[in-house]
Order: sequence, then structure tokens, then C-alpha cells
Amino acid sequence: MLKTMKLKNSGLARVLILIGLSYIFFILGNSVMSLTNPDEVFYAGTAKEMIQHNSWATPYLFGVPQFEKPVLVYLVLRLFFMVFGCTSFVARLPVGIISMVGVLAVYFLGVLGFKDEKKGFVSGIILMSSGLFLGLTRIIFTDAPFSVFVLLAIAAFFWGYCDPKRKRAGILLFFAFSAISSLIKTPIGFLIALLAVVAFLIIERDIKYLFCKDTLFGIGIFAAVALPWYIYMVQKYGSDFTQEFFYNCHIRRILEAEHPENDSWYFYPATMIGGMFPWSIYVAFSLVYFVRRLVKERKPFYVLLACWIGATLLVFQPAHSKLYSYILPMFPALALIAADFLCDLAAFKIKWHPLILLSLGGAIIFLIFPAAAAVILIGFSKYLSSPLPVYFLLFASIALAAAFFICAAERKVLVSIYLFTGILLLVMCVIPFMKDDIEPYMSSKDSCACLMENYSGDSAILSSKPFVRGVKYYTGKKVAVIDYPAPNFFSPHPIPFLYNEEKVAEFLRSQPVTYCVLKEKNVRDIEYIANKNKDFTFTLLKQVKSQYVGKIERIKA
Repeated sequence: MLKTMKLKNSGLARVLILIGLSYIFFILGNSVMSLTNPDEVFYAGTAKEMIQHNSWATPYLFGVPQFEKPVLVYLVLRLFFMVFGCTSFVARLPVGIISMVGVLAVYFLGVLGFKDEKKGFVSGIILMSSGLFLGLTRIIFTDAPFSVFVLLAIAAFFWGYCDPKRKRAGILLFFAFSAISSLIKTPIGFLIALLAVVAFLIIERDIKYLFCKDTLFGIGIFAAVALPWYIYMVQKYGSDFTQEFFYNCHIRRILEAEHPENDSWYFYPATMIGGMFPWSIYVAFSLVYFVRRLVKERKPFYVLLACWIGATLLVFQPAHSKLYSYILPMFPALALIAADFLCDLAAFKIKWHPLILLSLGGAIIFLIFPAAAAVILIGFSKYLSSPLPVYFLLFASIALAAAFFICAAERKVLVSIYLFTGILLLVMCVIPFMKDDIEPYMSSKDSCACLMENYSGDSAILSSKPFVRGVKYYTGKKVAVIDYPAPNFFSPHPIPFLYNEEKVAEFLRSQPVTYCVLKEKNVRDIEYIANKNKDFTFTLLKQVKSQYVGKIERIKA
């Protein structure tokens, strides 16, 4: 009995540690940076406009309905804005909370699958401190919540599969979580989870597991949760919705590359390793170890993890449009595989010769940060308002590296592993003190504040393409885009798009004064047009790093 109580207390302690660390990683300091271009202001701006239009089902942007994503994230943001106010912290809070749930889900799935609390705990640590997952949890993107609900769906299935008494609950939760993922980003979330589960059951020769009334009830739950919004949008907006959401945002991205430079066979395999930074070297070794164990032992949990990764790659690899964030749903599986490897290494279940290579890889990773800090201090110090944060990063990362070397030399593997969580925490500690140096390159808030101090009348604001969503969000004014020679937005925006000199000149003649937020190239474009036509004058009001706030006045004839 005493042993059982100790186990329960240790499990509770680990859960509390994961909650505390998740708060630090995902939520603490989220108010430091203003909402960034182009995506955070897209999601927050949509929620704001839903409030302005008193809409609970239709997302709005630039004053008209927009159909790029399902409604759930916008709806949650709308509710948070109404209750807590429209701030950067509030806007990022829902994603942070859901990501905390994801870390706990990985912990419990690790305990269930490995029957080892330590492996579950390390899985949660690795997931929360992996670069891509962490980065996407601290900004307003749909990818982290989407991935968490795919994780919850797969975890619910396996939880029910492990105990016949939980079968009904597991299946019903699988369909419920899959339905929510379909309302967060795309129905592809259900496809990934379903492919993983079906492949697992086929390999385990247990596909009959799904042929039961519980599956029928689950399909009913999925339909009741996920379908009403899609049906409503199709009925209300017809081909406008289906063309944009299903064709442009799904089918077209399979056929065409939105980012051609990413369209290669090795992009996602490289993202699997690189996106897990600073755990990359450990993940690479763990995948080799995992394949060996899978072939040798073929435990059901290993089969599930393999099917999970395989299903994600099967869905996204053939598409020509590839982004780092698309394969985030497999990152919980990668964290579990890495934790299994590292804990076995710490428990002497693996020969020690990999430790030499791992220690060397860890040393290189640690040295990246003092090297980067040194480069910044030598080559870019003139761009810093103060070098002190960079000096802190330099010396703190060296101290952390020294601690890692000592622990590795003494074969304290788990302690050295835990030190890895401190790498990105160092960077997070530095960012608030470099806010004034970083934010102007990422957000249009300061530029828009300057613009609004000078703005008068009701003219549309001219913006360079990267800034236009931020200009709309921070000013609330009508906007137009200047960007040439360049293609239009991949997803249509219902605003003037000025793609040549004639279009720009025509726009400037349409209003007596045009205020603008431009990148340097577009400033030169405006100056050239003004000199060529002799009927405009351009005045630079302020330069905010890479953003130029200006006023263009039409000369009266």
C-alpha cells in the first residue's frame, strides 16, 4: 500500500512539473511581443471582425467572409476577446492552453504504452521543448491545436484498445476528438488518425475491432460535431466556399506548390529531424533504435507509433505544397520514440558506445548558441539597442554546456537530457530584453501607431504585401497592396492588388492623400512613379527598421 501511494505521489508530482514547465514554455511572456505578420494578425483580425459583424459561424476578414480555415479557432478567439479583451496575451492564450493539454496527453500515452512513468515524463519534456512544436505554441496558428486533437484521438483509441472495458469510451472519444480537429484546421486530421488506427489494426490482425455498434455511434458523434458548420457554409455561400476551402486550400495545394522551394522529397524527413531541435541528434539515433526494436519485438505500441508517423507522411508527402508545420501531428510520436531510446540508454539497456556520439552531438548543439551570440556581438552589435542580453546568452549557454559535459562524463544521462530543456529557455529569457530590436521586423504595430498619429480623412492605406494584414488589424482602415513584379496572394484577398506602375499611379490619383507602410523596394517604386508622373509627392514620416511609414500627396492640376 505504501509503495502504491509513493507511485501515485510520484505520478502527481510529474504531472504538476509538466504543467508548470508547459506554462513557462507556452504561456509565460506571451504579452511581450505584439501580434506578428502575416499570420497572427490574420487569425486575431478574423476574430475581431467576427465581433464587429456579430457573426458566430462565418469568419470575416477585410470586411467580407473568408474561407481559408474552419471556424473553431476564430470562435474561441472571439470568446476570449469578448471576455478578457483584445490583447496579444489573450490572443495567444488558447493555443498555449491546448498545447499544455497535448503535453499531458503525451505523458499519459507514454505511461500507457511503455508502462513506464519516467518514459512518459521524458516524452512530455521532449515535446514541449522541441523547436517547431514550441514555436507554433507561442503564436496564433491552427497547427498546434490541430496536432493536439489528432494526438488526443489516437491516444483515446489506444486507451480503449488496451482494456476491453474502455472500448466504447475509447472509440467514441476517438471520433469526438477527430471531429474537433476537423473544425480547427481541416478534415485531414480525421484522415491521419483514421489511417493510423486502421493500419495498426490491420497489422495487428484485429480490424474486426472497429466492426461494432460503438463505431456507428462514433460516426454519429463525428457527424453531429463536425458536419453542421460545413453544411451551413455550403448552403449559405455555395461555390464561393467550396471553391476556396476545398479546392484552393486543399486540392490545389496537392497539385501546386505554394512554396516551390520546399517541394522536394527530403523536405519532410529533414523537418522531422530539424524540427525536433535541440533534440535532433537524439531523435535521429532513436529512430534507428526504434526500427530495430519494431522489427525484433513488434510491440503493439511501437506498431501504433510507426503507423502514426507513416499516416502523416502518407497524407502530406505527395502534396506539392509543403510547409514545416504540416507534419506537426507526428511530433508527439517522435517525442515518445526519443524518450523510449533515451530512458533505455540511461537504464543501461543499450550499449554505451552511442553515448560518445550523442555527447559529441549535444556538445555541437550547445556550442551553436555561444557561437551565434559571438557572431551577433562581432558583426551586428550596431543594430542592438543593448548588447547585454546577447552577453547573457553567450555566458549562460557556456555554463549550461559545461554542466552538460560534466553530467555526460559521469554518465548521468537523464540529468544531461533535462539540461537540454534549458537551451530554448535561455533564448526565451533573452527575447523580452531584445523586444525593441526584434519586434519591428516581425510586427507592424509600431509602424501603424506612427501612421495613425498622422492619418486624417478616410483614404485607403497602401501597404507592402507582407504588412497588409497587420496594417488592417492595427488600423482598422481600408487597405490596398503594392507588390510587383509578384504574384497575387495564394488565397484571394478582397482588396486592391497593385501589380504594376499603371495600377499604382491610378490608385494614387483616386485619393488626394495616401498613407502607406512599405518595404524599402516599394519606397523606391513610389519615388520612381512620383518622379516619372510629376503629379505626386512622397514624404517619409518615419522608418521603423524595415518598414517605411510615408505620405503620398496628389499634386493639384
